[in-house]
Amino acid sequence: MSPIPIIDLHAQYSALKPELDAAVARVLASGWYILGKEVAAFEAEFAHYLAQPGQATTAPLTCVAVNSGTDALHLALRACEIGPGDEVITVSHTAVATVAAIRLAGAMPVLVDIDPVTYTMSPTAAEAAITARTKAIIPVHLYGHPAAMDKLRALATRRGILLIEDCAQAHGARYNGQTVGTLGDLGCFSFYPTKNLGALGDGGAVVGRDAALMARVRSLREYGWTPQARYISQSEGMNSRLDELQAAVLRVKLGYLNAWNEARRHIAGLYAAHLPAAVGKPGEEAGCQHVYHLYVIRVAERERFRQAMQSQGVATALHYPAAVHQQPAYQQGNIICHGMPHTEQLLQEIVSLPMYPQLTDDQAQLVCQVATNALGR
Repeated sequence: MSPIPIIDLHAQYSALKPELDAAVARVLASGWYILGKEVAAFEAEFAHYLAQPGQATTAPLTCVAVNSGTDALHLALRACEIGPGDEVITVSHTAVATVAAIRLAGAMPVLVDIDPVTYTMSPTAAEAAITARTKAIIPVHLYGHPAAMDKLRALATRRGILLIEDCAQAHGARYNGQTVGTLGDLGCFSFYPTKNLGALGDGGAVVGRDAALMARVRSLREYGWTPQARYISQSEGMNSRLDELQAAVLRVKLGYLNAWNEARRHIAGLYAAHLPAAVGKPGEEAGCQHVYHLYVIRVAERERFRQAMQSQGVATALHYPAAVHQQPAYQQGNIICHGMPHTEQLLQEIVSLPMYPQLTDDQAQLVCQVATNALGR
């Protein structure tokens, strides 16, 4: 049989080749390659997509496109004037970018445990970690499942703390009908190529409804300049600009995001129905719409399982092999780490199976059969 990769980006390009090639050609012919019409159009279109017309809102949603998801989190923190001496609560079971962004802002990451069912931030653990120095909470909508935003929003409001969503793996996911990224004070997205909405390079965005906060994000992404005084830095900003080529690509792909997310949910349904009972399968909490950026299972004897899968041509991966608090860069007093038994148990068992919208039903069924054989059941 042909090998089944963990993700197939070429299949996505092949499916959209005429549209993507035309978008790239349009940018090349324009002669304008940084922060032009394509970026402005993508910002408006992505904000419209997230805002879900018909939802009751207090202010328009604004999107500012930046260079990466890491920069989106970093700039969100900077715009909120969070820095040295401040603490930011997040999880240790996440891509290291979440914690790296907090450190880039100069703040102290405070790492807490996860819920054992959703693998997202435990609101109880977050509340126990709050101190007088806590300025923000960053829940991560990990693997595409929304965090417990009602409880976290209530906690943040009660304690006077900002709530900044890490939506890097959850484009289009919904919580009680509302799209993630619109539930906190700010939402941060990554457009790394493997994401549900991915560019052909790095990219990211910050979204929010607070006009003053979003104006600061927009200024900080380009050296602290403002529209009224270009080349004059009003604050110490940085260079985090999304280029026109990536914006044009994202505009094409945005039109397919809902269909791709439904394809992911369909594949997840096949996995749930046909993987053996010995596999711990991801769930979907009531009121949540999981978009399965990754399909992560739990198995005993993980390495034996992975080797057996690989021998039959099915790729697997670990997301992630180590929690942030277990990594060498974060062992030297630059984090505060609370007890996390659920995180540490999970890390011994998780395995990611192939997951991408172009995965066929036959391939998904084959993954299930190989998994069944690998477990000897």
